[in-house]
Amino acid sequence: MTTVELTLSARDLTHADLASLGWSGTDHHLVCVGRQLERARTGEVDYLAVCTATGVPVAKGGVDYRVQDGAGTLWQLAVHPALQSCGIGTFLVGAAELRIRARGLRRAELAVEEDNARARALYERLGYRAYDRQPDAWDEQAPDGSLRRRETMCTVMRKELA
Repeated sequence: MTTVELTLSARDLTHADLASLGWSGTDHHLVCVGRQLERARTGEVDYLAVCTATGVPVAKGGVDYRVQDGAGTLWQLAVHPALQSCGIGTFLVGAAELRIRARGLRRAELAVEEDNARARALYERLGYRAYDRQPDAWDEQAPDGSLRRRETMCTVMRKELA
């Protein structure tokens, strides 16, 4: 058995990082992430990159402060597929929660697709509890480059932050 230790840090995601995030989604998705970085400049959201010692992002995710009064809403969380189940998602959620606390807020929320049992199990392990269901939809880029609407049902979860 081989063990690899990673030194992780969290920082603000930048436009320069977008070129190294192809693992997180399509070109269309990365354009959408770039738009969210503009919102980060105004303070409406935080958008984080979790990086190894090389400085290259291996995870990313946002916290939106405009969705729920008194809460930070985590969204667009992703870990490089080759590094999943290594604790990086836990690190990312913890970094996002620190950002929420730094704003004086004491509640974190997120929505997870109901067919994503693996992510839901992580959030439950981290103390998130389901309290509602809601539909969600967004445009997805197909392999041929066309856009299609993805519609799904999500479980809405929250965690009271100490």
